[in-house]
Amino acid sequence: MTYTTVLTETRERVGIVTLNRPQAMNAFNATMLGELFDAMEAFDKDENIGALVVTGNEKAFAAGADIKEMADATPFQMITEARVDVWDRIRGIKKPVIAAVSGWALGGGCEFVLSCDMVIASESAKFGQPEITIGIIPGAGGTQRLARLIGKNLTMEMVINNRTLSAAEALQFGLANRVVPVEGYLDAAVAFAEEIASRAPMAVRMAKDAVNAAFETTLTEGLKAEKRNFYPLFSTEDQKEGMQAFIEKRKPNWKGK
Repeated sequence: MTYTTVLTETRERVGIVTLNRPQAMNAFNATMLGELFDAMEAFDKDENIGALVVTGNEKAFAAGADIKEMADATPFQMITEARVDVWDRIRGIKKPVIAAVSGWALGGGCEFVLSCDMVIASESAKFGQPEITIGIIPGAGGTQRLARLIGKNLTMEMVINNRTLSAAEALQFGLANRVVPVEGYLDAAVAFAEEIASRAPMAVRMAKDAVNAAFETTLTEGLKAEKRNFYPLFSTEDQKEGMQAFIEKRKPNWKGK
């Protein structure tokens, strides 16, 4: 497909989506959000893709929502036009999604990063939820996902008092997996994604689902979800291949079946 606000490419088994509104610091407008999720869903359906990377540019991953689109909106418009509900589409992505973040990830940009499965941050990355400065609060998961990741007190400070986290702080508090130099952050994220894409596809999918259950259920229900993902893998060809390869001390040949 041809997009106007995002770019797509593939490297080996990794699908890359690049936010491409540099004139607006990649602020999310309705068009970009639609194209972003369309591109992600296309990669998710592609059997040749094992993992996704979403990135911006060195100066900004995404500096929030396009305020001009929302400034005069009414509650009715926000609800009927599903301006926030569209974010739920990321929860339907089955393959791992890695955010490659450099520069600003603010507001909706930070919320998108929080929705991803893993984060590679450049040394210049900065994360924040500054909605309070324009008279609103995060509406696409910021208050909930942040609190689950970094705890109540720091989330309160970010949401109520506009504190930003540096890349080093994001790593310290569990928001980022790794921090790398700016000049190599995208390559590092793609290499990370390529490693994940080399794993057994069905097991990766089941693992993602099981880990996500830990954030949405009680421990008892989470353990049930884990078992529901664990047992069916013994009906896959990849499980037989993986264990036989281990016994034979060779590299497994995954088929995704």
